[in-house]
Amino acid sequence: MLTERLRLLMREDAPPAKLGPSERTHAVSRITLRRLLLAGLDGIVHFDKEFTGYKQNANGTVTAFFTDGTTATGDLLVGADGARSRVRRQLLPHAKQHHALGVGIGGKLPLGHETAWLPQEMTSTKNMFLPKRDFLFTAVFRRREGSATVVERIGAPLRAVGLDPELVIQDTKDDDYIMWAYVAHPHALPADVTGQRGQQLRDLVASRLAGWHPDLRELIAQTPPDTIEQFDFAAAARVKPWPTTNVTLLGDAIHPMPPVGGLGGNAALYDANALRRALVAVSRSEQELLPALAAYERAMLKNGFAAVQAATLYLRLATLRSRTIRAAARTLFRLCGAVPPLRRAVFAD
Repeated sequence: MLTERLRLLMREDAPPAKLGPSERTHAVSRITLRRLLLAGLDGIVHFDKEFTGYKQNANGTVTAFFTDGTTATGDLLVGADGARSRVRRQLLPHAKQHHALGVGIGGKLPLGHETAWLPQEMTSTKNMFLPKRDFLFTAVFRRREGSATVVERIGAPLRAVGLDPELVIQDTKDDDYIMWAYVAHPHALPADVTGQRGQQLRDLVASRLAGWHPDLRELIAQTPPDTIEQFDFAAAARVKPWPTTNVTLLGDAIHPMPPVGGLGGNAALYDANALRRALVAVSRSEQELLPALAAYERAMLKNGFAAVQAATLYLRLATLRSRTIRAAARTLFRLCGAVPPLRRAVFAD
């Protein structure tokens, strides 16, 4: 956590050395992750289908309908179709979302020789900047391991489905980059910000950074306009458990939240793993489908809406307009940075 002048307020404690790779925090390229997850699923995953609705059948199956007139029938329908989920709309028509007070603008700056001027902090970790107004977040994605190490770790499961791990890794290499996200209260920005695009958005952010450290201003100025996008924030209203059927939901389809702190993506991965465990138990005849899904939904709702609450809180901190409260927040971070027991008490998981 830093000020807009790159003065350190607080640094998180390093994770214990004994933690394994699955227990640590990692920067992940979603493009690379998506390609790896799709590896070996040709002919199983189908694209270019627009879902319109579903029907639960008397024999215990469920049928999904698509705009091209085709259908798909199975034992379970999982709505993983995002914040505007049509599955949720049919399953839980009473589920609501509310606008969260914040506007985000984000971009990607590729890393290379021409960005050697960047401070080491910004090219090695994630950073949050709490200035006197607005908010900035940066995270770096680097290919920290050579392909040989990656092939060693994931080679066996790829070979098991008939894939050459060397070719998969070669296909999934992304350039190193810094991702940044600028967040402000909507009343602080022009009313027409929603209609603005790349260069306009870059100019808008740049105009808000007067007095910030030159490296932060340069970060924005050098970001390619075609990587810069604007996004609004919404958060789901808490949903009570519903009668479990052979239709369920996952990720943003049930608990959308402001994209602050990486909580949304991690909540979706939590849901996917919990659902996987439930379905494995069903496939092994350890549990019937509906009881297994009911347990999944309880865990998913508890974890997902806790993440919604945390993300909404972080967004409120990012968009605070009171200079007095912001000064108090900066003082708290500075104290936590100076007093390790206080830091651990406040920020320990």
